[in-house]
Amino acid sequence: MGNDALAQRIGQLPIRARELLNLHRETYRVFWRWSDAAVDQAMLTSSLHTVFGWRVRASTNANPRSLRNFPMQANGAEMLRLACCIATERGIEVCAPIHDAVLIAAPLDRIDADVMRMKAAMREASSIVLNGFELGSDVKVVRFPDRYSDPRGAVMWSRVMKMIDEGQSRVTEAVA
Repeated sequence: MGNDALAQRIGQLPIRARELLNLHRETYRVFWRWSDAAVDQAMLTSSLHTVFGWRVRASTNANPRSLRNFPMQANGAEMLRLACCIATERGIEVCAPIHDAVLIAAPLDRIDADVMRMKAAMREASSIVLNGFELGSDVKVVRFPDRYSDPRGAVMWSRVMKMIDEGQSRVTEAVA
């Protein structure tokens, strides 16, 4: 993000945000060289691509922050897709990829083993996409009858459940 967006996010003046961004550039020089090179590559060749060839076109007025973000986000998506494929081929029930995570289902007596196999699939996928570098992953296991809950989605979940309840009430009234 730029100076103004960072300043607004942290509740500081833009000059402080600029100072923090400069400190980040100094601290993480290797990352910024790589990131700058991605932008240069995009502007010189009019595109960037992932390890497996997913491409984004870059026009002369492309947003440099979007170009910087593409290699990380798009290759992360490549890893997630590959992890889902590996898991499915190994008999893990993949319910859904969710941003940078995977929702799986398994019988209670097998959930721990399937979680370990899913983590292995994710490590393998990262190794393939990142040329041997393996990423770790965190796990949150939710066992029946418990339900996964994330405070960031509480308002939306409440709204959906209310709509379902209202819809069921209408069906009950129509049948009665």
